[in-house]
Amino acid sequence: MTSARSIIAALRDGAEPSAADLRWFAAGLASGEVSEAQAGAFAMAVLLRGLTEAGRVALTEAMRDSGRILRWDLPGPVVDKHSTGGVGDVVSLALAPALADCGVFVPMISGRGLGHTGGTLDKLEAIPGLRVTLDEAEFRAITAREGVAIVAASRDLAPADRRLYAVRDVTATVESIDLITASILSKKLAAGLEALVLDVKCGSGAFLPDAASARALARALVQTAKGAGCATVALITDMDQPLCTRAGNALEVVETLDLLTGGAESARLRDLTIALGGELLALCGAAETVAAGQARIRDSLASGRAAERFGRMVAAQGGPRDLLSRYGDLLPKAPVILPCPSPFSGVIGAINTREVGETVVHLGGGRLRESDVLNPAVGLSDLLPVGTEVQAGEPLCRVHAADEASAQAAIARLQKAFRTGTPAAVKLVQDRVI
Repeated sequence: MTSARSIIAALRDGAEPSAADLRWFAAGLASGEVSEAQAGAFAMAVLLRGLTEAGRVALTEAMRDSGRILRWDLPGPVVDKHSTGGVGDVVSLALAPALADCGVFVPMISGRGLGHTGGTLDKLEAIPGLRVTLDEAEFRAITAREGVAIVAASRDLAPADRRLYAVRDVTATVESIDLITASILSKKLAAGLEALVLDVKCGSGAFLPDAASARALARALVQTAKGAGCATVALITDMDQPLCTRAGNALEVVETLDLLTGGAESARLRDLTIALGGELLALCGAAETVAAGQARIRDSLASGRAAERFGRMVAAQGGPRDLLSRYGDLLPKAPVILPCPSPFSGVIGAINTREVGETVVHLGGGRLRESDVLNPAVGLSDLLPVGTEVQAGEPLCRVHAADEASAQAAIARLQKAFRTGTPAAVKLVQDRVI
């Protein structure tokens, strides 16, 4: 007879559970029949023993099927993008409306910040009035009408993942590629996608900083998603420095709107948005080639059509209708803004990007505890990129803080995160996994 105990024991002893066993276990996670202790033991057994590719697909499908699966009847492909997380990574907010402008539908179910990495929902909630918690009818209506909606997952979407995710941190099983893969994809696949592009970060600010781990995760994600019936491609991209010149929730929304409305834009943000969008349009058949897809995304951004689509989505989700013309006034601002003076003269050779992200967290822009309330106004702006020559005393960035003391603490931390030297030659897009 199938039981949590028998499944855990089989994993412990090196045997892989059947697809039926994994469906039973996922259903038990969702219903509560599987206890917290059993969930933790299962996670540890998977971490230590690992799953085959078939087992990973079966676990992902079982977790996807543990709750509601969305079905769409729309006049175009249903697609999405997922990033493994970084610092200053606001691609989703620029890419989603550009994709919608290109004739595909983007029901983007996103998450909040995790550790030193920012979260798309936290960034959106920096916009006054915008709601990310919508009922299914409203989510469907906005997606159908505007082509894009960015929301939080409902409680009935992949509920098995919610249980398993909650125990992974406290049981030291976060690093399991099998569990990471099933967690990411169970939610994405439950959204009813036809195609998915993945941005797997690599570098000092990434969740998995070394190249070998990033490639292993990218391969696992692509193989598993395709095994579950979703066309998928992954790009491995640089996170050895922040993607944008700003980090922090409201500040990153400003960076997005600068790009969309033709203001001072980040070339790295623009280039990665175009690269990921081109892949996805080609993957779902909305463009004949990746290059053709990139040209369509580039045109959507340059023409202002992506901006118009973003503005309509924001208004539909409760945000201000005049955001595009007044975002400089409407978004929250920190009361204290101080330069972070460089402690050295020379070329910026490297940035400890994780420390940059942790600095934003400690300013109040991220969570040290799950219950923490974020300050959307704090963060960093005018971040100098690797390869910039500076003189001692010139600003490496500007710190946006709630008070003088937290600003000075951030400056002290940041001065240790920037290092002088000869920069390594690193491409923004490092690899492509199909």
